[in-house]
Amino acid sequence: MWERMFISTSRGKFEIYTQGKGEPVCITHLYSEFNELGYYFADSLIDQFKVYLINLKEAGNSCRAGIEEELSMKETSKDLEAIREALNYNKWCFAGHSTGGMLGLIYATMFPKSLTKLLVGGATATKKYMEHEGSIYSPRSPLNKKLKKIFAVLESPDSTTEERRDANREWTNMSLYNIERWDEYFKKPSSGNVVQKG
Repeated sequence: MWERMFISTSRGKFEIYTQGKGEPVCITHLYSEFNELGYYFADSLIDQFKVYLINLKEAGNSCRAGIEEELSMKETSKDLEAIREALNYNKWCFAGHSTGGMLGLIYATMFPKSLTKLLVGGATATKKYMEHEGSIYSPRSPLNKKLKKIFAVLESPDSTTEERRDANREWTNMSLYNIERWDEYFKKPSSGNVVQKG
């Protein structure tokens, strides 16, 4: 089970879940909030690292942003640096995928001397891929329309818990190579819910 803690920094108070032993690694993901169930990506590292799974501003029980700019990747990188300092680490590792990986790249360019390692996966796609009609990000793709419907359900205050659960599963299915292996991939409960900004 993941242990919850709160850390006060010069940039606000953050909710963090921790587990494991060894070299410290920071893991977070933009638009996600975590709880004591951990996170699939973070769970894979607890045998080698002391993992700090961080709820960023507006996620979980971490502080709120005063202005929207505080939610940018640059400002969030400053938050991560303040958290590292408050935890009394001279350096740590950062690991992230998707927008968490993008955040890691920004953090590494801003604070390279704070990192021992940078583990990044699926951080970005080329412009050509983004515009290709087979990409879920292209407005010409039928998958893009499906994605917009999923987000409409997730963002609607009128959606039921069951509708949100189905929408989350459908969104995850869009990323899976073998959908029929769902139960094998996700047999262990995990957190990492998308944060809905009001």
